[in-house]
This record gives sequence, structure tokens and C-alpha cells, in this order.
Amino acid sequence: MEIDGHQSELDSVEVTEPQEIQTHHRCNIVAFLKRNTFVILTVTAVASGIGLGFALRPLNMSDRDVRYLMFPGELLMRILQMLMLPLIVSSLISGTSSVDRKAYGRIGLRAICYYMLTTLIAAFTGIVLAVIIQPGNWSRNPSASSGGRAEAVQSVDAVLDLIRNMIPSNLVEACFRKFKTVYSRSVSSGFNITEANNTVPVPGSSDGMNMLGLLVFSVAFGLILGSMESQGKPLRDFFDCLNKAVMHLVNIFIWVLPVGIFFLLAGQVVKMTDTGEMGQEVAMYILTVIAGLLIHSFLTLPLIYFSVTRKNPFRLMSGVLQALATAFGTSSSSATLPVTLHCMEVNHSMDKRVTRFMLPTGATMNMDGAALYEAVAALFITQLHNMNFDLGQIIILSLIVTAASTGAAGIPQAGLVSMVIVLSSAGLPTENISLLIMVDWILDRLRTTTNVLGDCIGVGVVQHLSRRELQSSGPAGERLMEENLHL
Repeated sequence: MEIDGHQSELDSVEVTEPQEIQTHHRCNIVAFLKRNTFVILTVTAVASGIGLGFALRPLNMSDRDVRYLMFPGELLMRILQMLMLPLIVSSLISGTSSVDRKAYGRIGLRAICYYMLTTLIAAFTGIVLAVIIQPGNWSRNPSASSGGRAEAVQSVDAVLDLIRNMIPSNLVEACFRKFKTVYSRSVSSGFNITEANNTVPVPGSSDGMNMLGLLVFSVAFGLILGSMESQGKPLRDFFDCLNKAVMHLVNIFIWVLPVGIFFLLAGQVVKMTDTGEMGQEVAMYILTVIAGLLIHSFLTLPLIYFSVTRKNPFRLMSGVLQALATAFGTSSSSATLPVTLHCMEVNHSMDKRVTRFMLPTGATMNMDGAALYEAVAALFITQLHNMNFDLGQIIILSLIVTAASTGAAGIPQAGLVSMVIVLSSAGLPTENISLLIMVDWILDRLRTTTNVLGDCIGVGVVQHLSRRELQSSGPAGERLMEENLHL
């Protein structure tokens, strides 16, 4: 009987253990599905939209029918465009006004300079690769691009237009129009009749938000607001609250994205004249983005680190592989932050006063991969539409990409919203964003990995440059920094 009792206990253990394991596995699957619901819905919408588009192609739908088909996607684009202005203004003013120069001093200044420098370099890297490779013209003759612009603007006037747009004469007008030089026939006046056949530049304007002017004003306003201390607190609280409210709106509206993608992609596939040609161009777009991310990750960032510290950058990179793997898996710089802090403080013994200021700031501000991706994407769409960008427009594009990727980086799916900002600011059709979303799920993970690597390299660079301040401040400085960071 005693043996039988033990046997029955063993049988019950053997029965309950598989049940517990099955329950545990089931809970893991449910948790995985909840975490990745948005990604799963997006991928499903992409596949379903492409399938519906190919199914409708034999019907030879008219342009009007295609517009009706893409109507839900048009609503999605209008929602995102509606959120552009309050998002970018509130985000930049809130971010720049929160910089405490007394608390962070030179460390904070060096960090901001590093973020701006690397983001600009990343944007220029993407622009150069897109101009050289021409992914949007890969299946066509680049020389056949007829230029979507009615008339060319000279380089000098383009640069002057850039400066004029940085200082808008009317902030309300800057929300829907921007300055642009136009050319007209010169009228003979007085005795000067020799220039009657020449064209002269005259002030003009074009439709579209003057994002550059709004960015400059927002940054300047935020810095002044941050220097006003207690007097500026009510207005700082207002913009912080506005920024959080807009982010909540984005979090709600972003769930409409799979529906919009489904109809946008279906319409794009129906409109394609040659699906094989479009597939080649999208493939070249992917390769261009990946090549740019590799150049920035394994050439630009290590070169900056080595030139400043004279240390082996690949040794630093080997110590943060866990953070890079987490970034690739989660596709989120913010979610990777605890692992990044652990790698930098434990594996590389970095000063906590630097890591706990720079890494949280970099997770929401330093977006090298996003800037490179958006620059390539914007030029890819210009090439699809046979548009030519001159020097001035490329400079404007790089500045807008830098500011947009920085200002809108703290929200979920920030790449989508900032991409709409960039396309609208460059005067490009936003419905083509569906072609980019089709392959965005893998590029998003790669550019997030580049973002995290840029944060880690930045900590090493800034700590090396700030070693004297860190040594002189000692434990008292560390306590002050911890109080200011609310640790």
C-alpha cells in the first residue's frame, strides 16, 4: 500500500508537470502576441494588400476606382499630417526647454553637439548614397528623368531661400506656405533696355509647411524658455502636457495604420505599370539603406570614437553586443535602455553621471539610423517621380531630416510620423509611403540597432572629453547629478 501510495504521488507529479509546462508555454505565446500585436497586424496588412492589388489588376480599374479603393489610406495620411504641426513644435520646445545648463554644463553641451553632428553625418551619408546609387531609377535611364520642377532655381538663390525660410516673416503663414524664388522676365526701366530678354529672381512662395522656419523658432523659443527658470515653468508645463497629449493621440491613431496600409498598398499595386520594375527599385532601396547603415555603424562612428579617444572602437562595440541584439529584437531604443546601461556601466565601467544622462537622452533624441533612412526614402520617392533636387533642396532636406528624426523620436512608430513630416516638407506625395512600409519591419530593426550603437559611442566620446570635469567634481558632483536626474 505504501508503495502504491508513492506510485500514485509520482503519477500525479508526472501529470501536473507537463500541464504546468504547457500552461507556461501558452502564457509565453499569449504574451508574445500581445507585445507584437501591432507588428503582426502590419505585416498581415502588407501581405493582404499586395495580394488584393494583384487580384484586382486584371480588372483594369479606372483612375477614379483606384482613388476610391485608396480612400481609407488617404484618411490615414490626413490624420498623420494633422498631427505634424503640434507634434514637432511641442516636442522640440519641450525637449530644448528641459535642458538644464547649470546641472549638466559642458557635458550636456558636448552630448548635444555629438547628437547633432552624427545625425547630420548620417543624413548626408544617406543622401550621397541615394544620389550615387539612384535606387528609384534603377530600372530606368537616370538621364531620362525629366525633372518634376517647372524651372530650375540657381544654387545661390536656393541657399538664400534656405536662409529666408529659416527666419519666416509670419509664423502663421509658415504653417502652410514657404518662401521660394521664382523667375520672371526683366522689365526695361529708364535707359536700361539691354536686360529685356533676361530673367530676374523675384520673391515668391509655394504651398507646403515651412518646417525649417518652425523648427528654428521652436528650438530658439525652447532654449529661452529653459533659461527663464521658475518664470518659464507654467509655459514649460503647457508644452510638456501638449507633447504628451499629442503622443497619446498618435498612440490611438496608429492602430488605424494596418487598415490604411492595406488599401494604400492595394491601390499602389493596381497602379503599377510594371510590377517587376517596381520590385527591383524597392530591392535597391533596401540595399541602399542597409549600405548606409553599415557605413555609418562600421566606419563613421568608429572613426569618430578613435579620433577623439585614440582607443579601439571595436573593443567598445564588442562589449555592447547584448544591447545591440536587444535593439534588433525589440526595435525600440527605449526598451533597450536598461540593457544598454548595464553594458556601458558594467562591461566598460563608464561613469554613471555620463551614462545616466546621455543614454536616456540619446534613446529619445539621437536617431542616426532614422535620419539616414528618411533621407534615402525621400530621395527614393523623388526619383520615382522623376524629380531633381538641387543643392539648396538637398541642404534643406538634410536639415529637416535631422530635426524631424530628433524631434519626433520619442513616440512609438516614430519613423512613420517623421517620414510623413519629411515628405510633406519636401513637397512629395505622402501616399508613396506605403511602398516604404512594405519593407519597413526589417529596416526598422536595423536602424534601431544603429541608433543604440550611436548612443554607446557617444558615451565613450563625451566621457573622454569630460574627464577633467568628472575628476574635479568628485563624489559631490555625482550626488548633484543624481539629484538633478531624480535617481
